[in-house]
Order: sequence, then structure tokens, then C-alpha cells
Amino acid sequence: MKKLMIMGAGIYQVPLYQRAKEMGLHTIAVSIPGNYPGFALADEVCYIDTTDYNAVLAAAREKQIDGIVTAGTDVAVITIGKVCDELGLSGLSFEAAQVASDKLKMKEKYEEFGVRTARYRRIYFEKGDLVEQTSELNFPLIFKAVDTSGSRGIIRVDSLEEFAAAQEIVRAATHKDYYIVEEFIEGEEFGAQAFVLDGKVRFILPHGDYVFHGDTGVPAGHFAPYELPEAVIEDVREQTERAIRAMGLNNCAINADFIMRDQKTYVLEIGGRSGATCLAELVSIYYGYDYYKKIIQTALGEKPEFPTDQAVPNASRLLMSSKTGVIRSQSNENVPCDEIYEIQFDYQPGDHVREFHVGPDRIGHVVTKGATLAEAVKTLDAAMEKIHIEVEEQ
Repeated sequence: MKKLMIMGAGIYQVPLYQRAKEMGLHTIAVSIPGNYPGFALADEVCYIDTTDYNAVLAAAREKQIDGIVTAGTDVAVITIGKVCDELGLSGLSFEAAQVASDKLKMKEKYEEFGVRTARYRRIYFEKGDLVEQTSELNFPLIFKAVDTSGSRGIIRVDSLEEFAAAQEIVRAATHKDYYIVEEFIEGEEFGAQAFVLDGKVRFILPHGDYVFHGDTGVPAGHFAPYELPEAVIEDVREQTERAIRAMGLNNCAINADFIMRDQKTYVLEIGGRSGATCLAELVSIYYGYDYYKKIIQTALGEKPEFPTDQAVPNASRLLMSSKTGVIRSQSNENVPCDEIYEIQFDYQPGDHVREFHVGPDRIGHVVTKGATLAEAVKTLDAAMEKIHIEVEEQ
């Protein structure tokens, strides 16, 4: 029986455990201790911080794993690269993983390879005058921790008066002594899922984003197809493929975030893993195959096909709370139907939940599909109306 090491045991990794079990694989969960749902699904657990690549590598050698994978998070990507390099496994390289996990290194590569992206500056917390260092950039700005995911440590800044507070938000989220400040490009946020295998991009699927506007825009759902003029679609493909080459990504899923301004695609960042917020489900529904299984097969050194001859419109939104507290009740009045792909609650009554600010604050999701995108969205809106969650503030 082949052994698959899965990095993380949170809600976005749960489908990997489920599919691996269906595929007859032995799963090894790697995570710090905690109340994570993946633990109950794994065949065995290694309580290791997923960022400690030397400890994970030692465990991978001891367990004699056949593949290593994650979904929905950037945190473990460097470790996956290290293990793949050292054990000769299928996946992105350690060098590419380091670029994909550091927004500064990513921006430097984009600059080198001519990827269209926002102007930026590297800022050290304790060096130089912040106002002087950013004087050539135009407001609004984005302050970004370079080593986080899920929109942590990222905040929009509209004036000099907001600099100090924004810097402290970034400082609290990062392990680095520096961060980046970049120009905020006014435009329409969207993204794409893609996959690169044996140096060839197998598909690029642009998708629209439902955005929650807090300290910065946070994805709160997605939909496909994302209707774009043919020239813009070609520009998306060109910028995505150029960014993938710049970063050296290979044998991995791709999660891309863009801004479109004046019909031009600006690359915000690209991750070497599948997206969160139901994006793997979006790919699965749209193309008609189980995307999680394709990800696992690639990690095991197999060469799956990625057919693109089907296009099923679908949409998703996160369930979230407007306040921090305890769930007192939750109900779903929807009648099962083919158009409702999935309704998932992450918590049960009595559980503590957080006011939504970033992706990990989610408390569930709804995914729907339809003959057209309009039908899928209509079903999604109706389904959301029939879900009731009461949170008592604490």
C-alpha cells in the first residue's frame, strides 16, 4: 500500500484524506496538535509543525512515503519542496517552493521575467524611514507580510497617518524582519486555477471572486466561467505562464490572484498549490473530474490527464459570522437536489467561532452548479437564504 503524507489536517485538507482513502492509500497527517478534522481521517499522525522541513523530512524518510501533498495553504509548500528534492518525489522543487512562499522573492522573479505586476518596495521594520522609502509609490498602498497566506498580515493603506498601525498588523503576522509595500491597483479582482505537469501547463481556468471587504479584500467565494473578452483571456494565459516559468513551478497545482485594469492582467501572486475557498471543487465541477485525485496522483509520480472538453458553470460562497462567539443553533432547510453540489458546516452548536476577517474564519460553505452561470448563482442565492446560523456574541 502506497503512503501519502498530507501536510495539514484542517478543513481544506480534509478532501485529500477522503480521496486518498477511496484510492486505497495509507495517509499520514502532519500537523501541530489541535482540534483539526483531518486527524480522525488519517491512518497515522505526526505531530510536527509543517514549516519544520528538517523534522518532516526525517519523518518522511522513516515512513518511506511515496508522495507528499497539501491543499488550500501556502504554509507547508516549502517543506513539500524540500522533501520532494531530498527523496526524489514528484512535486515542486525546494527552490520554486521558496519563491512561491515569499512574496518578495516572487515579486523579484516577476520583475526579472517581465511579468506584469504592481510596483513595490521591500521595507525592513527597523531600518530607514518608511515614508521616504515609499515616497515613489502612489496611494492607495498595500502593506504585505511576505510569508503568510489566507490574507493574514495584509492591509490597505490610504494615507501616511495609517502607516504605523498597518506596520504593526504586518509585524504581528510575519516571522521575517521585512515586508513589502506595493501600489494598490484599482480594478477588478479575479483569479485562476491551473496545473503544470512535466513542464507543461495543462489548463488555466479563470474564475470570478466574491470578495469580502474588510482591512483588505478577502475571497469569500468564487464562480466559473468568468466571462472575459478573448484578448483578455489570452493576456491572462500569457501572464500566468510567464509567472509560472519565472517561479520555476512544476508538477503542482497553481493558485493565481489577479487584478484587471484597462483590460490588462496584473499578477498579484501565485501559489504552488490548489486554491482554498472551494476552488478545487470549482475545477472538479467545471471539468467533470475529481481534481483532488489528480493532485494526489501527481504527487505519487503518476501522469494523470486533465481534459478540458467539459464546462459546467458553478458558484460557491463561504458561510461566515459577523461576530465572535458561540454557535447557538444552525439549520439547513434546503431540499437535496442535483444543482446543490455541497453544503458544509465546519462547526456545530456549542463551538466557538470568529468574526470573519480572513479565510480561516469561515464556518462553512455552499457550492452550486447549473446549466448556465446565472442558474448556478440563482441556486446559490436561494440556498444561502435557507441556511440559518445563530451566534451568541462573547
